Amino acid sequence: MSARTEIASGRLRGEACEGIFSFKGVPYGASTAGANRFLPPRPPAPWAGVRDATRYLAQSPQSRLGFSRRPELEHFATPPDTTPESEDCLTLNVWTPGVSAAKRPVMVWLHGGAFSFGSSNSARLQGTNLCKRGDVVLVTVNHRLNIFGHLDLSETIGGEHTQSGNAGTLDMIAALEWVRDNIGVFGGDPGNVTIFGESGGGAKVSTLMAMPRAQGLFHRAVVQSGAAIRLRERERALRLTDAVLRELGIARGDIAALQAAPMRRLIAAIEPAIKAIGPSRWRLLDRYPFGPVVDGELIPRQPFDPDAPEVSADIPLLVGDTKDEATLFLSEDDRVWNDTLSEDQLREALDPVAGAWTERIIETYRHLHPGASPARRLAATLTDCNFRVRSLLMAERCAARQGRAPVWMYSFAWQTPAFGGRLRSPHAIDVPFTFDTVNLLAPDHTTSGAPALAAAMSGAWAAFAHAGRPGHSSLPHWPAYDNKRRATMILDDACRVEDDPGGETRVLWQEIVAA
Repeated sequence: MSARTEIASGRLRGEACEGIFSFKGVPYGASTAGANRFLPPRPPAPWAGVRDATRYLAQSPQSRLGFSRRPELEHFATPPDTTPESEDCLTLNVWTPGVSAAKRPVMVWLHGGAFSFGSSNSARLQGTNLCKRGDVVLVTVNHRLNIFGHLDLSETIGGEHTQSGNAGTLDMIAALEWVRDNIGVFGGDPGNVTIFGESGGGAKVSTLMAMPRAQGLFHRAVVQSGAAIRLRERERALRLTDAVLRELGIARGDIAALQAAPMRRLIAAIEPAIKAIGPSRWRLLDRYPFGPVVDGELIPRQPFDPDAPEVSADIPLLVGDTKDEATLFLSEDDRVWNDTLSEDQLREALDPVAGAWTERIIETYRHLHPGASPARRLAATLTDCNFRVRSLLMAERCAARQGRAPVWMYSFAWQTPAFGGRLRSPHAIDVPFTFDTVNLLAPDHTTSGAPALAAAMSGAWAAFAHAGRPGHSSLPHWPAYDNKRRATMILDDACRVEDDPGGETRVLWQEIVAA
């Protein structure tokens, strides 16, 4: 069954499934190839006739930046996006319960992938169940990534390329402006927009919360496993640009050569350039070498360091992570996968992260996890330092503004039985629960309790979009987070609230970050 509507650029033909209408591959910006490469996004050209919007079109050029997985995890959880990579990638997808004048809450999803890879065309992001259960309108966004979205040419080129280091972030602003101007014809309320995202998508939400230009374009925020406390500073971004140009053999100022360079050649320059400039001294808080730039204008300050930004002080926030984030990233290491890591190898793995704190960290986690193997303690440690401490800092710094917008905190603790339970509750396993698409999980990931948890979690996220609080009939009472009680909803087969879970490691990592 088809569905039709009309937006500012022209008429669209979508399709209906299970009572939900979808419109896919809708352009919110022009192609970013050729002369548009590295420039701010430009409006899409209007079209004549009726544009087919029944299929996904493209994803941004991808760079996995050394992220790799065991072969058996290549299609972890749900099938990947198979659309072609293209610089004509400024598209979004819309799901709605009805193409009408109704004013439903709007949920805008920003995908993960560390600002380097990922797509909003993935099967697990289908909006049918979330829209049906929560009576919301869902928008998922594709935008420029890696070198195409974040090569800072402010000094080497300047002029109209001054904001190239944040081109991908400007794409997200353009998508939110599209929502403001067009979502009404899809039954959405432009005055009630929730932005949400997981991993790098959570960092994108964090970034938008620190941008004056985004003010008024969204009204609630959800950060899943990706709180961004700090982003690249201009000096580091410019050093990375110089390293890229050296790798490409392109002279400073030669924008024509940069714009003419083949897409794959630019992608191939990314990893050597990052290695050439070395790690950031803020490596515990700044996770994105090719991500947004704190330029003093578009992003005037660090998102959540040393405190929460005033520009988003009135935005209700829902923030959290999964219990065992790091198991997915450590899975490539046979010593971890097979649980054969030794104590000496544990110390060797932690030293680059912890330095002088290594012995204290090892003793703390040995005390908190008696009998746990070195591999399990490594996963717990890296989960806390790479993810949990950033979520806690974000929640704590927002909650410090007493009397402003509330903060809600969760920890996703459901464990997948796949691969003999090795992964437990890994990074990104929560996404199909957010969208209530656990029916798309591979059979070895499913449990009898998964559908009920998906209903509770997606219902809570939709409730947050409606009213700024995630209370839901399938969950126990969920108190707002404050810096005394630190109430946290544990999302599992039996959901429950715990006060300051993991308090000892919270104090330890906050001490390390402050040192």
